[in-house]
Amino acid sequence: MLGPVILAASRSDRMRRLISAAPVTKQVVDRFIPGEDVDDIVPVVRELADHGLELTMDVVGEDITNPAQAAAARDAYLELVDRLKPLELGTRAEMSVKLSMFGQALEGGHELALSNVRPVVEAAAEIGTTVTLDAEDHTTLDSMFAIHEELRKDFPQTGCVIQAYLFRTEADARRLAGSGSRVRLVKGAYKEPSSVAYQDKHEIDRAYVRILRTLMQGEGYPMIGSHDPRLIAIGQELAHQAGRKLDEYEFQMLYGIRTDEHLRLAAEGHRMRVYTAYGTDWYGYFMRRLAEKPANLRFFARSMLTKG
Repeated sequence: MLGPVILAASRSDRMRRLISAAPVTKQVVDRFIPGEDVDDIVPVVRELADHGLELTMDVVGEDITNPAQAAAARDAYLELVDRLKPLELGTRAEMSVKLSMFGQALEGGHELALSNVRPVVEAAAEIGTTVTLDAEDHTTLDSMFAIHEELRKDFPQTGCVIQAYLFRTEADARRLAGSGSRVRLVKGAYKEPSSVAYQDKHEIDRAYVRILRTLMQGEGYPMIGSHDPRLIAIGQELAHQAGRKLDEYEFQMLYGIRTDEHLRLAAEGHRMRVYTAYGTDWYGYFMRRLAEKPANLRFFARSMLTKG
């Protein structure tokens, strides 16, 4: 399977240099990451909103090695909030954050990440929007969930992400499906060992459906993170069975992938949120997009052969 190989490459400095130097790389990366700074992203936000779409924005970058870099990540999100304020989009434009960017892996990282992310959550609330905590590899999740629980004491709208391929996630979903919760369900995009995660695609898909049923039958707000047409259809059916209205759940897909489907779902009245990343430290994010979907890898390889 190519996925694990690509994920290994995402941590290779040699592969980072090789891919970053390829002439075609920027053209292909632009499909998934529409800008390097907040000035680039504001027009994208306006355009997507004008098409009836909602957004969650991610400032890419996870290789934080010191507290100063973590503080810079916090400040980048605070700048984003400041630029979103005059657009008056409210929850139509929220943010996604990876706690690794806020110093979670450093010494004293749990408290450091909490102290850095809290001002971002506060600022988001002041402009009428919210923040979702992205899930990373399984070793970080207990810390992420604890920070999520702490933030929800003052900002109950704070969301989190759970990953269907992890064995623990069905129990996490039952715990998180209470009133007022916001939970994004994804399949998972990190290389995890067989001791903690399903390795077979069909097992992951079955787990996804079981977990989504739990969220739909709960009292929270499910966010269906998938590009899989079959899972999207199942999500619609589970929402119908649970008696949910169209504004009581949403779909989420990545910028640059299945754009026609974004527009179709929005036109049908669904809440459709586009995960839109930007920033200069794009490599790890880009490689995980390739690992998630063979079509993305084929697109990149074809571009390398025809344009490189």
